[in-house]
Amino acid sequence: MTADRKRAQGVKPKRVEDAAAEEATSRATSRKGLVEDKIFAEAARLFAERGFAGTNLQDIADAMGMTRPALYYYVKNKDEVLARLLTETTEAPAAEIKRLARHRDADAAARLRGVARVMALRRASDPNQYRLLVRSEAELPADLVDSQRAAQRATLREMAALIEEGIREGLFRPVDPRTTALAMIGMCNWIAWWPQPHGKLTPAEVADQIADLVLAMVRRPEGRLTGAMGARAAIAQLRADLDYLERALDQEEQA
Repeated sequence: MTADRKRAQGVKPKRVEDAAAEEATSRATSRKGLVEDKIFAEAARLFAERGFAGTNLQDIADAMGMTRPALYYYVKNKDEVLARLLTETTEAPAAEIKRLARHRDADAAARLRGVARVMALRRASDPNQYRLLVRSEAELPADLVDSQRAAQRATLREMAALIEEGIREGLFRPVDPRTTALAMIGMCNWIAWWPQPHGKLTPAEVADQIADLVLAMVRRPEGRLTGAMGARAAIAQLRADLDYLERALDQEEQA
């Protein structure tokens, strides 16, 4: 819209001074966000290496190459830093996993792969965030412990329910959903302890491979087993199906 048309429509043109002020504010906000991200990344590394109790704000300031008073411009205290890191490590992923697990536009196999990929990618991209959780768990405030454990339980429930759904749909073998979900979560979490970097693979490539392995753990082979594939293999599959049915009946009776 030209200046003449703006005046004709009663729109007040933006002054050069206002535009410059907005641009400066935007740049400042962007720079502040970048510095904050760096602060939290350094804090995660230090917490993972030394533990929460063994790290103070001066350590974080030194790692950033800034003074402690300058650090206070970005964070109030060490507890605030830890709370944000734990939210990014447990609560935010749990919410994303819940959304993916309940997305009904894909079958259980596609959703399980998506959930595993999200978990693996987080561990491969930023292993320090998970390491700090393990390293500092005994030192965490009670409220943070409660929230992170609630998020972990929620993730386990969503994955187990997704595996159970895949079994009912005939996509997955009749495995124990909870045990299998725990194994899958452990596989993804262990990435945080791998040597860094991951050889020639990017974090995204690592996540793709782990997601494929997770799906291979439970996916039923295409079609039914036939005599040509071996009578013992057919019997093994029938036994697995019967075990699953017995567990399902026991659960219904207990309910």
